[in-house]
Amino acid sequence: MTVALLTAAGSGTRMGQDIPKQFIHVENKPILIHTMAAFQEHPLVDAILVVTIPSWVDVVQAYANQFNITKLRWIVPGGQTGQESIYNGLKKLSEELKADDVVMVHDGNRCMVSSEIISNSLATFKKYGSAVAAIPCVEAVFRSNDDGISSTMSIPREQLFRTQTPHTYTLGKLLWAHDEAQKQSITETAASCTLMQQLGETVYFSKGSEENLKITTIEDMMIFKALLHTKKDSWLK
Repeated sequence: MTVALLTAAGSGTRMGQDIPKQFIHVENKPILIHTMAAFQEHPLVDAILVVTIPSWVDVVQAYANQFNITKLRWIVPGGQTGQESIYNGLKKLSEELKADDVVMVHDGNRCMVSSEIISNSLATFKKYGSAVAAIPCVEAVFRSNDDGISSTMSIPREQLFRTQTPHTYTLGKLLWAHDEAQKQSITETAASCTLMQQLGETVYFSKGSEENLKITTIEDMMIFKALLHTKKDSWLK
């Protein structure tokens, strides 16, 4: 079985709105539903689990019913941190799934994830045993030791990749990583790829996209709304 574990337990303080960003409506649909729909429509995804704010569990179910998200099987209350929220979701899955079932951990507010990105993540997982969506860094990057006032050190951008989600692993591997994190007192590491790296694991990259943006600010939402109404010109290769 392949399950999409969607994280939607953040309070969204950076957005500065009255409700968490994952529930803000864009084109008459909550951001989280836009994300859920991408996995609902993908033929290789069997089920969806959402980790959300405890007081919003019933709202998530109501939205899923309204927008016909039939693959939603579990809604789990989140924890105090992103890492704890993911662990809550994994523990719920461990009650019903096998260790070799596939889990795609994905940001609930990264709603432009395409069918191609999901498919490539699963293909990379099949080849290497794990997959983390990533894109090359195209900007010049500098390291600063004075809070961004100045720098004397640049980092070759050819060596740099920006990770996104989904992060695809077996359920057993993810549970192992979170159990090890507890033993080693690794906390507040919400990115599964970072946690794996800290535990000595190799990170294998799958296809990401600049369009696969994570909505955390008003500017991100404006870009998302623009992308919804933009199509690639037919003459572009």
